[in-house]
Amino acid sequence: MSSNPNLTLSGSDLAALLCSRVCHDIISPVGAINNGLELLDEGGADEDAMDLIRTSAHNASVRLKFARLAFGASGSVGASIDTGEAEKAVMDFASADNKTEITWQGSRAIVAKNKVKLLLNLFLVAYGSIPRGGAISIILEDLETAPKFTLKASGKMVRVPPKFLEIHSGESSEPIDAHSIQPYYTVLLAEAAGMTINSTAGADEVVFIAA
Repeated sequence: MSSNPNLTLSGSDLAALLCSRVCHDIISPVGAINNGLELLDEGGADEDAMDLIRTSAHNASVRLKFARLAFGASGSVGASIDTGEAEKAVMDFASADNKTEITWQGSRAIVAKNKVKLLLNLFLVAYGSIPRGGAISIILEDLETAPKFTLKASGKMVRVPPKFLEIHSGESSEPIDAHSIQPYYTVLLAEAAGMTINSTAGADEVVFIAA
């Protein structure tokens, strides 16, 4: 039984809400691809239409690849993941919108799947802490023994996402939906991985540590 009273979703509800989250993330670039094709059909400027299609297709591909690692099975049950794959997924995700600078520190290692999934989901929480963009530093330590992840996000209007705080504290009174499923899954992964998340917020920086 979970020590967090908020972690009550059934497996089927969790899967359904995660699917909704993935669809939400890719519906915009997929819609833009459709707009580009319509522009071509209507005899619009070929170069503009192709640029829109190319950029949107790249955006959709990046988000799907990230979701495969962050939310998907990523191999068999109990499998491990190369942190190099996680680094590439994070870098590609951030480069797609070109508003957040990422620095990644730490040796490359094969780490338990749930711990790498936690790292990727904690990145999304940090990413959500700076809605207007900024910088995120990711530090990986002791990967071979007792992994520790430190993520620091800085930028304008920086704040720890309220939904994450509510769910992490165990005090959320609202039902989990497609908007709050990602922070919910982050907290769930931490428990499954046997890790604890701590967050602190300052005037221009928030820090998340999972260990």
